[in-house]
Amino acid sequence: MARGPLGLPLLALAFAGLLIAGYLLAVRLAGEPAVCGPSHGCETVAASEHATMFGIPVAAYGAACSAILTACAVAWWRRADRRPLLLAYALLLLATLAVAYLTYLELFVIRAICPWCVAYAVTIVASLVTAGLALRRA
Repeated sequence: MARGPLGLPLLALAFAGLLIAGYLLAVRLAGEPAVCGPSHGCETVAASEHATMFGIPVAAYGAACSAILTACAVAWWRRADRRPLLLAYALLLLATLAVAYLTYLELFVIRAICPWCVAYAVTIVASLVTAGLALRRA
């Protein structure tokens, strides 16, 4: 399977997601608010009961997901092996459901928008589209 032109975009999106989730996890563990601008949506979202799942910050799940996606993208890009791309696609299907649910919570339950969370969701959905296109081209 050839890597094609989508290897670098998939890697860049996965790494961007890792940076965003890593930043959110770092500020959460430091007990500091994320730099969010005038909206203060990040503080509201971080203070909500939905900011943790099973006692673990949601950002930790995002960081773990993005780390696996980055590793899959690197493996696919370096070896042109379809299996890491399939794993990434399966993980991205689950991650898309998760970010859709979390976005629903932000909009209709918490009633605050965290721009960092939205940016992370965009990287997940864009990665899903990119991986899907790569699989289709194979």
